[in-house]
Amino acid sequence: MPEGHTLHRLAEELTATFAGRVVRVGSPQGRFADSAALIDGQLLLRAEAWGKHLFVSFPDDRYVHVHLGLYGKLDVHAGVPEVPAAVGQVRMRLVADEREWHAYADLRGATACELLTEAERDAIIARSGPDPLRDDADPSVAWERIRRSRAPIGGLLMDQSVLAGVGNVYRAELLFRHRLDPYRPGNTLRRGQWDGMWADLVELMHEGVRTGRIDTVRPEHTPEAMGRPPRRDDHGGEVYVYRRNGQPCHVCGTLVRTAELQGRNLFWCPRCQRKFRSRAAA
Repeated sequence: MPEGHTLHRLAEELTATFAGRVVRVGSPQGRFADSAALIDGQLLLRAEAWGKHLFVSFPDDRYVHVHLGLYGKLDVHAGVPEVPAAVGQVRMRLVADEREWHAYADLRGATACELLTEAERDAIIARSGPDPLRDDADPSVAWERIRRSRAPIGGLLMDQSVLAGVGNVYRAELLFRHRLDPYRPGNTLRRGQWDGMWADLVELMHEGVRTGRIDTVRPEHTPEAMGRPPRRDDHGGEVYVYRRNGQPCHVCGTLVRTAELQGRNLFWCPRCQRKFRSRAAA
C-alpha cells in the first residue's frame, strides 16, 4: 500500500497539472459515472493529501476522495500531444484540453473513489491522526494516544487514527533508527523519545516526497560508504530492516528477523532493538 509521501507527491502533481483549469471528469469503467457528471466541466481548484487520503477539490465544496488501498494507481500525464482512449478499468479520468496543451490522469484499482461534501471530508480528517508531512500537524495529538495505550508501538505507528501516512516501511525503519523494540507498549515511551521519532519522520517523509523513494540509512551505512551492492527491491530505496529478513544488519551484523503483527509483516534487528523489559516488572 502506498505510504503518505506517495499521496503528497500525487497531490502536488495533480495541483501542478490541473489546478486553475476546467477539466472533463469521466468514468470509463462506469462505477464513478454519476458523481463524475456532477463535476464534469468545472474548475479543478487543488489537490491535497492527509495521510493516505487524497482530496481533489472543486467549486461548491465538493471533493473527490481517493484512497488507493493495496492495488490502486493514479497516473498523471501532462503536456501530451493528444489524449488517448482509456485502456482497462479506469475508475476516474481527468482531462484538461487546451489549444496546444493536453493532460489527463487515470485512476485504477482504488479502494475508494467518491464525491464528498466538505463536512464528509472533514469527518475523514477528524478520524485521522496527525500527518508528519502537513505543516498544520500537531504531534502531541499522536502522543496523547500513544502514551495511553498498552498496544505495541509497532502497531500504534501503523494505526492511521494515531498517525496518518505511516506504512510498513516507515514503521520498521523508524523503530530501527530509534533502537525500539516493536513490541514495546506505547505507554512506556517517554515524551522525549516520541519527539525525536516525530522529528525523524518529518525529515524522512519529506525526503520521500522530494525523491519519490524511501531512503532511511544514514551516510555511514550507504552502499558507497560500506562497499556493498545497492539494494534490489521493487519498493526502491536503501533501508535497514524492511524486507531484509535473514540478512545481516548493516550496523551489528545480526540477522534481521520478521514476524506478523496485527496482520502485517514486521521487520527488526533483535540486537539493535533489544526486547523491552519494564523496570516495574523486574
